[in-house]
Amino acid sequence: MQSNDRILKTEYSEVMQKNYIDYAMSVIVSRALPDVRDGLKPVQRRVLYDMHELGVRFDRPHRKSARIVGDTMGKYHPHGDSSIYDALVVMTQDFKKGVPLVDGHGNFGNIEGDPAAAMRYTEARLARISQEGLLADLDKDVVDFIPNFDETEKEPSVLPARFPNLLVNGSEGIAVGMATKIPPHNVGEVIDATIAYIKNENITNEGLMKYVKGPDFPTGGIVTNKDELLQIYETGSGKVKIRGKVTTENAKGGHVLLVITEIPFTMIGAGISKFLSDVAALAESRKTTDVVDISNQSSKEGIRIVIELKKDTDVENFTNMLYKKTKLEDTFGMNMLAIADGRPETMSLKDIIRHNVNFQFELNRRKYTNLLAKEREKKEVQEGLIKACNVIDLIIEILRGSKDRPQAKACLVEGVTDGINFKSKESKIMAGMLHFTERQADAILELRLYRLIGLEIEALNREYEQTTANIYRYEDILDRRESMANVIIEDLQGLKKAYAVPRKTSIENAEEVVYEEKKMEEMDVIFLMDRFGYCKTIDQATLERNREAIETENAWIVACKNTGKLCAFTNKGNLHTIKVADLPHGRFRDKGVPFDNVSNYSSQQEDIICVLDQAEVSTLRLLFVTKQAMIKYVTGDEFDVAKRMVAATKLADDDEVVKVDVLYDQSYLAMFTHKGYLLKIDAIEVPMKKKAAVGVRGMKLEKDDYIEMVTVGSAHNERNLVEFHEKKIDLALIRAQKRDAKGTKLK
Repeated sequence: MQSNDRILKTEYSEVMQKNYIDYAMSVIVSRALPDVRDGLKPVQRRVLYDMHELGVRFDRPHRKSARIVGDTMGKYHPHGDSSIYDALVVMTQDFKKGVPLVDGHGNFGNIEGDPAAAMRYTEARLARISQEGLLADLDKDVVDFIPNFDETEKEPSVLPARFPNLLVNGSEGIAVGMATKIPPHNVGEVIDATIAYIKNENITNEGLMKYVKGPDFPTGGIVTNKDELLQIYETGSGKVKIRGKVTTENAKGGHVLLVITEIPFTMIGAGISKFLSDVAALAESRKTTDVVDISNQSSKEGIRIVIELKKDTDVENFTNMLYKKTKLEDTFGMNMLAIADGRPETMSLKDIIRHNVNFQFELNRRKYTNLLAKEREKKEVQEGLIKACNVIDLIIEILRGSKDRPQAKACLVEGVTDGINFKSKESKIMAGMLHFTERQADAILELRLYRLIGLEIEALNREYEQTTANIYRYEDILDRRESMANVIIEDLQGLKKAYAVPRKTSIENAEEVVYEEKKMEEMDVIFLMDRFGYCKTIDQATLERNREAIETENAWIVACKNTGKLCAFTNKGNLHTIKVADLPHGRFRDKGVPFDNVSNYSSQQEDIICVLDQAEVSTLRLLFVTKQAMIKYVTGDEFDVAKRMVAATKLADDDEVVKVDVLYDQSYLAMFTHKGYLLKIDAIEVPMKKKAAVGVRGMKLEKDDYIEMVTVGSAHNERNLVEFHEKKIDLALIRAQKRDAKGTKLK
């Protein structure tokens, strides 16, 4: 049996490399990054073009977003409807875009992060700037059209953008191995810079920045590193520092209101609620005691976050604290990456404007070449009609004497008179001298009689003069770069007049904020943690007044300093440290905060078995006993760590810590097993090990037995009663044995 199949052997790594590169380039070029010419990603371009084709224009009624999304998905963008709708939503949001490209009707989300309503509820149409600045002249063959995904439709490879939309609206996208993040800019400034470049192609980035001062975020705010912007715009990447705008107002009772009216662009969405919770946390943790109240009074009119402060508050220092401790001051990492000439490129300000201007010249070259061809065709027809009007009697005689249209047309074009009845020999001779073009002959044959009226003939002559003037103008535009530049500048000035708005973000060189943190007055406090894991601190006097209730309701009670740290050991062998200052300090009945919230501890994965003051731990010896009877002691200085979580001991598989306690020389420990065995050994039997060690076996266990309880007692006590399995045992009466013994079976 013969087969035509062939087995091709190839290196697997080469196949993977090729396929991955193909995938990466597809994501980079066809999905995640914008084109420098129109500043749009493919999904945005397709949405705008589809709206244009549907006739959902700025001067017509809104249409359901679901209709637009469905049509776009079916014709041009064969991906999920959510990605298309998300792109549509972002193009409507004036708090994200310098100039929104879509006019939305309905709930399209807000600056505080609330999502847009479902697409079946919202409506949209093209914004006027999209129609006039991005989609105009599509019918003049100014851009290439390419087949859609199934080759049933045509779509533009790029929109004929008449202004640098990439700068005006910015862009964000994550591709494979690269990402773009371009901030919005002021449309008037960008147009001025574009005109300046057209007039002088040798202008530098520094020269362009006389027009484009820097980013112009829709949320306003203050850019504080003006001197660094030139370097950022020359290299195409860097960090822009932005602050919110803060003002003060006087309130009743002498209180001061700190009002935030503009926020950093990076705070859009969940950042506002995060800011509110951060300020509340600063107050709860007593990093500041100046806050009386905080409220978000933002509305459609704009941002208004109000923080009410006490009378004697140092407002400047408090504001600096907000800049330091919250996202009220943040950085915007610029990376001006876009697709240029079919490949990704990080560009400077001048590069982006240069690419757009070159695109403008290409658009206008194609536009006026197309218009010139149409005007020349029109001129040819007009010349034929004017010539025909001068010999209209002859034309009529030819038409009346012809048998059909082809015979009449042959006479008009080639002077063929055979078969045509003429009134005179002179007419036949004159008809033989006619030489109209094909296009002129068709126009003459379709000429309506009313066009022979005297006024119509005058209008035809005026149209001919206008056509001749247009041809001269179009030829001048195409032949002379200066003339085309003037046309482009005129278009740009028209767009600026229609859409320029005042700058919202101020650009300045602000000094680094200096925040003097008030030193906390050291005091003795009592740490409390209830059985649900909520913790807080109270003062010593509160403990004395409520000792019985506190001891009953709380799992851990530890005396410490408010400036110190606490060590929490867990059954999984971890040590979690927390700052006492991070805990709320107040009344005994206050709820407190979950221990999970102030540490890396997870109550779902481990249990706290011991809490100690870190300052005391460093001077002590700590006993570790595990479920599998491994014992050791570790000197406390090993737990004087800065990290929030470290491993406190090493555990074998399926083992866990049962007891962590302070061990003294005159102590003993008693280990109780699940099967009822008890082993009491002296402290001297416990070896010292490092925290990274497992320890030694403290007791021999029967199969399936394990340590259930451990008690540490003092050899000086005459009585030491403990309860185990509902039995009371006086450990003072139990004889101490050697380590690694089986112990005594309890009766």
